[in-house]
Amino acid sequence: MNNSRQRGAARPQARGTDRSLARRAELIAIGRKLFSDTSYDALSMDDIARHAHVAKGLIYYYFRSKRGYYLAIVEDSVAHLVTLAAGGLELPPVERVHRTIDSYLRYAENNQAAYRTIVSGGVGFDAQVHAIRDGVREAIVTTIADGAYGRREIAPLVRMGLLGWVCSVEGSVLDWIDRPELSRDTMRELLVKTLGGTLRAIEELEPAYAAPPPARRDI
Repeated sequence: MNNSRQRGAARPQARGTDRSLARRAELIAIGRKLFSDTSYDALSMDDIARHAHVAKGLIYYYFRSKRGYYLAIVEDSVAHLVTLAAGGLELPPVERVHRTIDSYLRYAENNQAAYRTIVSGGVGFDAQVHAIRDGVREAIVTTIADGAYGRREIAPLVRMGLLGWVCSVEGSVLDWIDRPELSRDTMRELLVKTLGGTLRAIEELEPAYAAPPPARRDI
């Protein structure tokens, strides 16, 4: 009895081993590809296990359910996007804004299925996936505010202005990855210039938030 309990207690710790983490990451990578090619409802756990060449029980072991598996894929994609977009802390504010937009575009370009999932909110109306997406938006707003104003706590009007810009970026980038007629450099400059317009509009309505000097023509 005691030995059995000891084995049961040790099992969760196995998830933290390097091999276990690598296996989990591998399953997430496989799932990202599967869900990009096939709808959520059309994929059963048996389908997933067959494509991953593993026993179905292994997927349950790591993710508990198909929904848990799907959410893990979305969360992993989000973490990667936010890490890329929020980097460059050592750069001057204006350069950091440029880097944030460029990193965002690179991610969308190289991870199109994951980006579509993040922006569209996942399967149907999934409140949990929508919350993940909203967290990405807030992270981008915070990063832009920090670069433009040197602070993360901003007035409601400022937040709304920047959030509106982020939402317009999502729509534009979705169209861009479907029809990549513009180069990434051109797309970045377009988004940078529209951000400059947003910052000028914010300053006009909320003078305490002066647009950085480069935004007075192009940021």
